[in-house]
Amino acid sequence: MKLGIVGLPNVGKSTLFNALTKAGAQSANYPFCTIEPNVGMVSVPDERLEVLGEMYKTQKITPATIEFVDIAGLVKGASQGEGLGNKFLSHIREVDAIVHVVRCFNDSQIIHVDGGIDPKRDIETINLELILADIESLSKQITRIEKFAKSGDKYAKEQFAVFTLALEHLKKGLPARCLDLNADEQKILKEAFLITAKQTLYMANISQEQIASGGDQYTQAVKDIAKAENAEYLEVCANLEAELSELPLDELEEYKAEFGIKELGLSRLIKASYSLLGLISYLTAGEKEVRAWTIKKGTKAPGAAGVIHTDFERGFIKAEVVSYDALVACGGFNQAKEAGKVRMEGKDYVVEDGDVMLFRFNV
Repeated sequence: MKLGIVGLPNVGKSTLFNALTKAGAQSANYPFCTIEPNVGMVSVPDERLEVLGEMYKTQKITPATIEFVDIAGLVKGASQGEGLGNKFLSHIREVDAIVHVVRCFNDSQIIHVDGGIDPKRDIETINLELILADIESLSKQITRIEKFAKSGDKYAKEQFAVFTLALEHLKKGLPARCLDLNADEQKILKEAFLITAKQTLYMANISQEQIASGGDQYTQAVKDIAKAENAEYLEVCANLEAELSELPLDELEEYKAEFGIKELGLSRLIKASYSLLGLISYLTAGEKEVRAWTIKKGTKAPGAAGVIHTDFERGFIKAEVVSYDALVACGGFNQAKEAGKVRMEGKDYVVEDGDVMLFRFNV
């Protein structure tokens, strides 16, 4: 799964990306520092893996991962090609969801492309460009579909109706993700591949002083917009997180203890992004490897098995399943089995987050 980090130039996107991935992406105080998107794989924090690793004395621990893409800063007029806009918009189309970084800190040393801090204006600038790009794309698709709809093609008629409804919604300056559709209509709209239909997490990039104060009018503006769109919201100080990401593990733990930090902002961002995409992890455990496997919520047991190997799905028979909590409480798989906590589940079982699973299959 791929998440795109977007925002205006100089809002902290590359700083955030560096902190997330430790990839050393270039970060500088001028627009369009990022030209080609930087890409990095990030592990999803999951303390359960370490516990299972100790329990099984495993040789290897493999966490779930998310791919983050640092996309260059968009500017007003991007939908018309301003500031290399068309190229950057094409990069956004390729991601599964969006992390929209919004600058909420004041710093006279860091240039703001519009001259001052105004999160509401900045969000509207980005969203408008994405909406305009979607209007152009959807208008072309409607023109192509219309002739098939007029010829009596039933599905083309359904497409034409949903796409036309979405176009009117976009023309009101509203992102497609806010459009109220039923499940069938949502499925049809997905075929339009609209940028503003993608799930979005608004990340307020704040200063260390704002962490201490607990927010201000800038962060509240971002929070209000996220709430209105039913989007995720998070506050992170990208500069601080970048500094902390360079600390050795023992020093980092000391810092967290000293300042009473339970969880770093980056961990919260990664988990929120994982949740944003509707993903969960099930676990496999043994002496060779303890591993988290990524699936969509609602996936049934054969589909979960197929993530490991297509043969597992094709030849699925049963799955031995125990919840992580039950397994840890019992002290091991055999003990959990003796306590009646291990279940045999069939093809209709919907996998839950934290299920520890052993598949039986025959190919």
